[in-house]
Amino acid sequence: MRIAANAGLSTAQWVVTTSVRTGARVARGLAAGESPMKIAGDLGADLRAAARSVLGVPDEEPAHAASLAEPRAHGASLAELRARGAELLRQSSDVRFVEDTHPAYERILGELTPDEARIIRFLYREGPQPTVDVRTNRPLGIGSELIEAGLSMIGRQAGVRNMSRTNAYLNNLFRLGLVWFSREEVEPSRYQVVEVQPEVQEAMSRAGRAPKTVRRSIHLTPFGEDFCQTCLPLDT
Repeated sequence: MRIAANAGLSTAQWVVTTSVRTGARVARGLAAGESPMKIAGDLGADLRAAARSVLGVPDEEPAHAASLAEPRAHGASLAELRARGAELLRQSSDVRFVEDTHPAYERILGELTPDEARIIRFLYREGPQPTVDVRTNRPLGIGSELIEAGLSMIGRQAGVRNMSRTNAYLNNLFRLGLVWFSREEVEPSRYQVVEVQPEVQEAMSRAGRAPKTVRRSIHLTPFGEDFCQTCLPLDT
């Protein structure tokens, strides 16, 4: 009973003292023109500190506070990331440093399917390839609807096993920075072969009367060319 009475008295004293301090803090903040959000934030921190003092709870651990102040990304702290960045800049100014391959190539190899490897080797050997979009034909192009996009012979010519996934393969290669989709055309005669393919003809039949084809192309990026030269056997 004595312990409970002492605890109740301490709590009552803390409530009175804290209430007086809180009221004074609000009055000073409003008089100084501070925003209510800032005042509320400061009061919350003060109340937590006071409650820990009354209950005998130690302050937050420094390590925890440090983790809040210094966010971690992919397991590395901000200081570690900056140290690695500084090391890269140091190596860039060191004439004796030799970089054999791009550090991303190993990761990219793990994110490619065998079919995708065949596609980028084909693009490296044969150069940019024609693709077509099939759209409905409307006067002045107003209200034209896209029926199929990115139809090509790349999968067939590269010899992929799963032809239906060709566009998905190309999207992944684009994500990895190995290919890019251009609005520019290649030689006009090359589109004639693409436009008579079964999948293009089927899309054109769905487009209705007088369908429209939009000619585009797919290229390897300079990064993709270097990747092929470094990682793929090109003479087999």
